[in-house]
Amino acid sequence: MAVSAGPWPTLPVVPDPRAEAVLSSGLIEELSYALGGPFHFLLPDTFDTNLRALREALAEAGVDGVVYFAKKANKAAVWIERSAEGGAGVDIASVGELRETLGHGVRGEDIVVTGPAKDPALLRLAVRHGALIAVDALDELDALITTVRTGRVRRARLLLRCLPPAQPHSRFGMNDTELATALDRCVRAGDAVRMEGFSFHLSGYAIQPRADLAGQLVDLCLKARALGLDADRVSIGGGLAVSYTDAESWCAFLDVQNSGHYHADRTFDTADFYPYHSPHAGAGALRTLLATRPEGYGQSLAGLLRDSGVTLLMEPGRALLDRAGATVFRIQGVKDRAGYQLLTVDGTSLSLSEQWFNSEYLPDPYLLPMNPEASAGVWPAAVGAATCLESDMLTWRKIPFTRRPRAGDLLVYPNTAGYQMDSNESAFHDLALPPKVVIDRTDRDRPRWRLDRHFT
Repeated sequence: MAVSAGPWPTLPVVPDPRAEAVLSSGLIEELSYALGGPFHFLLPDTFDTNLRALREALAEAGVDGVVYFAKKANKAAVWIERSAEGGAGVDIASVGELRETLGHGVRGEDIVVTGPAKDPALLRLAVRHGALIAVDALDELDALITTVRTGRVRRARLLLRCLPPAQPHSRFGMNDTELATALDRCVRAGDAVRMEGFSFHLSGYAIQPRADLAGQLVDLCLKARALGLDADRVSIGGGLAVSYTDAESWCAFLDVQNSGHYHADRTFDTADFYPYHSPHAGAGALRTLLATRPEGYGQSLAGLLRDSGVTLLMEPGRALLDRAGATVFRIQGVKDRAGYQLLTVDGTSLSLSEQWFNSEYLPDPYLLPMNPEASAGVWPAAVGAATCLESDMLTWRKIPFTRRPRAGDLLVYPNTAGYQMDSNESAFHDLALPPKVVIDRTDRDRPRWRLDRHFT
């Protein structure tokens, strides 16, 4: 029997016509049957839309900018293909990612190489293909200069990564003393390097600290130019938030949720939750950032960039993948517990990476019943994985479904393309990794689909 509607917290996602068109087409049920297990579906048209929105924000502010897709956010090849077709760059951090990116059509000069303590093989390949390299430490700079001088390759293009003063314990970047030494070594290196500017890695999504640091790096560019270096660009990394839900739903969820709403009375520190609503998200966050006046300056960040002739670089992942995909599981079993059900699906929480960061992926999944029936009421259910681990839960929260979940029904977790799909995927129990299905057209009765070309 369904339980009566109580204070069960919900977190509905914002409306998404492209995803809704796929869900209503009947394609999801067909793919689940054909693939015989969980899968992800990808919406590359949405990626294109997000990329255009970021570029429009730059154009409106009169700022020269370059968008690099952060490849670590999703391993699918289709995003690299769309980056190449759309003229965007790609942010990579390994030899494998570099090869994959080049192999799917992105030119070397449109690649930025980030990450700490880069492998010598990565440095050699990056220099050979003319990629821009974010240098994280003095010894890495020395290794890069040596690579150029001994490898008979073109000069290295580089940025110097700065340690954020507001996050002094970050393991990324160089402090002021190290930066001064790095600038001196770049000057001494002569034609071996082209020092193109500065970058930083800043945790969190706050706008003001990012604007403050970007403003400081514009000043550093001017100082570096006085030393004879090019220094005409600043990279702000990622950090453009995504809004999965509306403000009212997010606030209501945080106000209501407690341990009784989770399987096994699990508790979470709400500070560990991703901010599933943000007043400034995606291209809107970029607009706000550009309009923000860095502390100690008399004009906006956009004005500083324009007046200094500095190009803004950014490496968004989640913001480009917002609403660009979802994840589908089939319910294999249902257990009745006191006041709720415990569902077991044909996959693992390794395909919803948020669970592996001591947190929970909170947006409500859709239930696609195989045999729809009129079942009035609310059916709370938590979702577990098909593994022998007690902690392997896709959703600890008791989700208040409006239909009774049954074996054979499908659960669709929305908006999972950004960092959820494959950051932690593993073939645990020798279960196959969920394939990625690319849906190229949603503006037709029967969407067209293909398997992504990334098979590793």
